[in-house]
Amino acid sequence: MAYANITKPSLKMNTVLYTGDGSTQAVTGVGFQPDITWIKSRSDTYNHHTFDAVRGVTKSISPNQAVAEITISGLTTFGADGFTVGTDSQCNNNASTYASWNFKANGAGSSNSDGSITSTVSTDSDTGISIVKYTGAGTTSTVGHGLGVAPEMIWVKRLDSSNGWIVWNDWLQGNNRYLVLNTTAAQATNSTFFQETPPTDSVFYVGNDDGVNGNTLDYIAYCFARKKGFLAQGQFRGTGSTDGAFIYTGFKPRFVIIKVMWASSGPDFANHWFMFDSQLNGYNNDNEYLKCDTDEAISSGTNRIDILSNGFKCRTTNDSVNSSSGQYTYLAIAEEPLVANVGSSIPTTAR
Repeated sequence: MAYANITKPSLKMNTVLYTGDGSTQAVTGVGFQPDITWIKSRSDTYNHHTFDAVRGVTKSISPNQAVAEITISGLTTFGADGFTVGTDSQCNNNASTYASWNFKANGAGSSNSDGSITSTVSTDSDTGISIVKYTGAGTTSTVGHGLGVAPEMIWVKRLDSSNGWIVWNDWLQGNNRYLVLNTTAAQATNSTFFQETPPTDSVFYVGNDDGVNGNTLDYIAYCFARKKGFLAQGQFRGTGSTDGAFIYTGFKPRFVIIKVMWASSGPDFANHWFMFDSQLNGYNNDNEYLKCDTDEAISSGTNRIDILSNGFKCRTTNDSVNSSSGQYTYLAIAEEPLVANVGSSIPTTAR
């Protein structure tokens, strides 16, 4: 039985759905002041937009695009119970529907000198998520992440250029391998991105590639570490059956991202970064989903998972999340802990 220190995960990460009005509107019901807000239209082919308190409001980077940071009248204010969106249609088109994923960190952050590069770090130690902003040195370096434990997944985006989102995780076939958040590509090889060295409990390593550490260039990194009862990540092998792999997380997931990394037999193959959320329409075996790497609207096709009280189960024969030769990585965040530490020993229920 997995007991959790966070008894109400929605106070650290929450999903809020809203309908645009084409004007300025406050989106409330988050339950806290978010430090990362990720917005995607469910009804239209608009880009994903991610805003954070370290870079500041109106500064967007798009997870589905290899483009520089832009300033838009999308998210204009972080508020005590949510955020305000402006007139930009990508975040607030009249009558369009949107999903927002909101994460708690520690505001604008503070200086961190654990690495050879001084970074600005915003993190909440309960969640295992940190926002890291740094300026590259152009030579092999280390960057402080502030988590106190080694992250198992890191997303890095250069802010001033069309470089893609470089993703390291602990389950690729070697520390010289990487994924790209804004593409469907399988794992690729680059020995200079992360110096072929896994992160420690205080720093992550970057080489001299402009994608992660160009001289005087600015970067943002989102780092993720496992937290019992709140954040789980790892890998699983697909089965190719509708009675697919079951992945134990130790909590009822709210938010799940799945991506194929490599093939256990035959050539590696490409597919999307699939995003599932318990607040989207549909129920088990008919859950709607989005894709991190495209501007596509929401879909309720055959790339399905069941969201359960203690994890999730793949319910498709598709290569998307359950090829018999596919090795997949996932990131999951809790809606409810399986059993909280305080007050109750009653387990949560499935969706």
